[in-house]
Amino acid sequence: MFDVKTKSMQWGEETLTLETGKVARQADGSVIATLGETSVMANVTFAKEEKPGQGFFPLTVHYQEKYYAAGKIPGGFFKREARPTEKETLTARLIDRPMRPLFVPGFKHEVLVMCTVLSHDLVNDPDIVALIAASAALTISGVPFMGPVGAARVGYEDGEYILNPTIDDMDQLRNTPEQRLDLVVAGTRDAVMMVESEAYELSEAEMLGAVKFGHEALKPVVDLIIALAEEAAKDPFDYTPPDYSDLYAAVKAAGETEMRAAFALTDKQERTAAISAARETIRGKLTQEQLDDSNLGSAFKKLESSILRGDIISGGARIDGRARDQVRPIVSEVGILPRTHGSALFTRGETQGLVVTTLGTGDDEQFIDALHGNFKSNFLLHYNFPPYSVGEVGRVSGPGRREIGHGKLAWRALQAVLPAATDFPYTIRLVSEITESNGSSSMASVCGGSLSMMDAGVPLKAPVAGVAMGLILEDDGQFAVLTDILGDEDHLGDMDFKVAGTENGITSLQMDIKVAGITPEIMEQALSQAKDGRLHILGEMNKALSSGRQEFSAHAPRIETMTVPTDKIREVIGSGGKVIREIVEVSGAKVDINDDGVIKIASANADSIQKAYDMIYSIVAEPEEGKVYKGKVVKIVDFGAFVNFFGKRDGLVHVSQIENRRLNHPSDVLKEGQEVWVKLLGFDDRGKVRLSMKVVDQETGEEATKEDAE
Repeated sequence: MFDVKTKSMQWGEETLTLETGKVARQADGSVIATLGETSVMANVTFAKEEKPGQGFFPLTVHYQEKYYAAGKIPGGFFKREARPTEKETLTARLIDRPMRPLFVPGFKHEVLVMCTVLSHDLVNDPDIVALIAASAALTISGVPFMGPVGAARVGYEDGEYILNPTIDDMDQLRNTPEQRLDLVVAGTRDAVMMVESEAYELSEAEMLGAVKFGHEALKPVVDLIIALAEEAAKDPFDYTPPDYSDLYAAVKAAGETEMRAAFALTDKQERTAAISAARETIRGKLTQEQLDDSNLGSAFKKLESSILRGDIISGGARIDGRARDQVRPIVSEVGILPRTHGSALFTRGETQGLVVTTLGTGDDEQFIDALHGNFKSNFLLHYNFPPYSVGEVGRVSGPGRREIGHGKLAWRALQAVLPAATDFPYTIRLVSEITESNGSSSMASVCGGSLSMMDAGVPLKAPVAGVAMGLILEDDGQFAVLTDILGDEDHLGDMDFKVAGTENGITSLQMDIKVAGITPEIMEQALSQAKDGRLHILGEMNKALSSGRQEFSAHAPRIETMTVPTDKIREVIGSGGKVIREIVEVSGAKVDINDDGVIKIASANADSIQKAYDMIYSIVAEPEEGKVYKGKVVKIVDFGAFVNFFGKRDGLVHVSQIENRRLNHPSDVLKEGQEVWVKLLGFDDRGKVRLSMKVVDQETGEEATKEDAE
């Protein structure tokens, strides 16, 4: 009934297996990839007919994590998987980016790739497994795909690169200084197609070494997919790339002069308007048959690309007149919003980000329900890209894949320099509002985010800047690496290579290639040129602010931390939370305690913090033998008086310890509610507290000398 094909290999510490032929047999391509006990099913379907007038390649990638894969039931009221999580969205983008450039140029049939996590061993992250499964499913589906693509994750610890580090290893990335890298490389056997990383100030040489290590590690995966395809691949889909050379020649003849004049304008708005006018001029000279051709958009793009690329390769200036390695003018401003905790406006050319920092308490941490477990995050970065930032109108909705992806890239770049939670016990939320955009708004978010946090008083380990690099690569091998690319250079170029970091090293790197990969020589030059650009941007940022402010905004909360023994946590919380609620009510401060006994006390009022601190201290601290305390008489009995002297701790002052004379009854000198000074003498055999008044001067609270006592 089933024609099952299986291929396996030892890959690092685990076995990688690809299987097809048993599940989802009506899909054009279906592969289940398994690494360890993590399994992901990838299914590919594609339309056999192109939609009339289709002007772009409609590739859709979905990645789904099913909670049953880890033996969990989803949270929430409905108890089922709903809208994609941030992790699912980011992984879908991770799969899409190396695959998209490898489809045959001109192919515009609708393609759907669906990856479903079926089993998760809580050791191997399913994102790499999903990417491999998707690549294998595309390869055997018959779709005109010039793959396959392999992928690998790379760690870096103690100077050694690690293949496919575990989830626990990557969790250590944010907790230990030894683990310094989480890098994903995807590519063909011959070239790298995509890099995504989170790093802790790695040098350019270390980062390049990691990319090379990952590329070598993924080559056996490519071979495994090819071996599977040799036995299981369907016949190639009968597709011939469209020949629109005659249409392109007509477009070029009709308006090359006008288009060149448009690209000579340095202002984005003027250039955009001129390009639109040039297109209309060209349309006016074409026949109706040419206007109805679905390849007209491709012909326009080819003309625009040839003008932009040709000028740069021939040694001419870029669109805005800059040299290849020149960064646009930068203006950095901080503290521009009076009521926020921190703010910055970062402007680089025609790209601008308004980034705002808000400091919160432990109650503001984000609770994340992930497949491999639940955890909290105290650093949030949200990126918004409204239509007005590019002078357009459009529907405004919730964050899409672009917003989530760009925000995560900026998050990775900045989290490497955050202070330890024990040193800075705040929840930090950054919001980047992109108010203008003409290339690399994510890197503007990094620069503005660094300045905004420093304006809020966050003690960053070092300022962070980011720059986007571009590439023009011609068929004859000529290439040009461009620093701080414009939107048109990104759209018409061959690479989007974003590098962020401090003066000491790289904290994040993301690379997307639109051609069949690049050589190590090109990548090395891009990293070197990016370092120069990054250092220049850091210098410009330092003119506004070079380190965190010493004082917080008057509107920001103050947080103090204290640590109590774990066996005292129950006493601080009290039955049903009674004690901690009383502390909050009496002091006016917010109090948060975790399972490790770390208590955060937050308030804009220093007196409230001190009051809460004292109340908690009185609960958890132990009285010291030989120390003098001020207390209050709470009960008088025949043999002495009970005094509340330490928090809620009471002790007995025996009648013989009240004064240096014989008393008929303690009530001769004491009454309930009276404040007295007592010295802790110690504890009896039953643990009862023994106190003395007679050895303490009741006027001053100072311990009496032996002569005074006598």
